[in-house]
Amino acid sequence: MRRSRTSSSPLLTSSSSSLPSSQPTTYAMRDVSKNALLSDVCISTSAAPTYLPGHHFESKDKDGKTRAFNLIDGGVVANNPTLLAMTHVSKQILMGNQDFLPIKHAGYGKFMILSLGTGTAKIEEKFDAAECGKWGLLGWLYKRGATPIIDSFSEASTDLVDIQASVLFQVLGCNKSYLRIQHDELTGEMASVDVSTSKNLNGLISVGKALLKRQVCKVNVETGKNEPDLERGTNEQELARFARMLSEERKARKEAYKLV
Repeated sequence: MRRSRTSSSPLLTSSSSSLPSSQPTTYAMRDVSKNALLSDVCISTSAAPTYLPGHHFESKDKDGKTRAFNLIDGGVVANNPTLLAMTHVSKQILMGNQDFLPIKHAGYGKFMILSLGTGTAKIEEKFDAAECGKWGLLGWLYKRGATPIIDSFSEASTDLVDIQASVLFQVLGCNKSYLRIQHDELTGEMASVDVSTSKNLNGLISVGKALLKRQVCKVNVETGKNEPDLERGTNEQELARFARMLSEERKARKEAYKLV
């Protein structure tokens, strides 16, 4: 099924990287040629190199012209797509999209961001400059069960976006409009990408349920580490608050449309 377009619908953002051009691809509902099947979006943005094959699919624009896509994991260009979502909404505001007209330019204070991570391994200081200075190509690609160069790119990209978004909302005095839920202490098989046994999948489900009961965390801009946000409740409570706010907004918009 395709993503539907209804007023006040939450924006789900995903990205992939195009193999022929090495350019990022983002999916949008307003561009018919990019309004791909949700299944194609999920397969493409999960096609991590060396783990899963690249994905090919086609879509058609409003004139019936076919557009081909050959894509791999979006984490190559945007492991955390939060800023992509903010940029997309900002663009809609500039274009005069009726759903966003009440928001002034750069009015990020009215944004609500729910950023869901897929979990990361517990941070371990495995290597130092003296050791990695002796590595060649193979050492950077694989060393002691880790993939140093890949881990550095993906984790740095994710953390940097989280820090930037967190600081932006704090500066605007609306830090409660940004909710990042991420488990950053996975160990063993649960920290792997390709262990799909029933035992491991059930373990991840248990981790996710426990994460709902944990205190909301915010990033420490000095250390880059997540710390409990004592001004907020649990992740479960914050998700319920977000849901209530979205429900109230949707009801208000429906009433407003009736008056037009």
